Amino acid sequence: MNGNKSRLKQWLPAAFLTAFSLLLLALFSEAREPFAGTVAAYAREMITIFPAVLVLMGLLSAFISSRFIARHLGDGSGIRGMVLAFLLGTLPTGPLYMAFPLAAALKKKGAGTANMVIFLSTWACIKLPQELVEMRFLGARFMIIRLLLTITFVSLMALTIELIDKRADTAARDATAP
Repeated sequence: MNGNKSRLKQWLPAAFLTAFSLLLLALFSEAREPFAGTVAAYAREMITIFPAVLVLMGLLSAFISSRFIARHLGDGSGIRGMVLAFLLGTLPTGPLYMAFPLAAALKKKGAGTANMVIFLSTWACIKLPQELVEMRFLGARFMIIRLLLTITFVSLMALTIELIDKRADTAARDATAP
């Protein structure tokens, strides 16, 4: 019974958003056609991209050991792990939602919270092609300043989230200890 409640909680946000969307579509009938077009485009994109994500996750699971991930991206990997997480996040191109299953797979294999935050944040806002386009249109000085500030604040955010995560884990363990 507890597993069913957990599954229900996982689907609750999606059910709420669906009900809210249907209510808005009922109130604003002129939005139905654009909404349907957007949903169809997004579904097509997911159908074409998601199989590649599944293949990548399978390759990650099969060929990269948990020990390797924990050593290079785990909690004890330090600055080297953070730099590697930044590099891994800058390489791929594609929508951010592709990064979440990969980050989850890396986390299950022992990657640290801070490094996963860095990986996801870098995927979202630092990509090599993006930097070159930014430099072309906004100048090298702007690109370098924005890049340095992004790296600084992503690092601070990642370390803060990891600290909060560790404190929450410690509190949960203390609460369940006899």
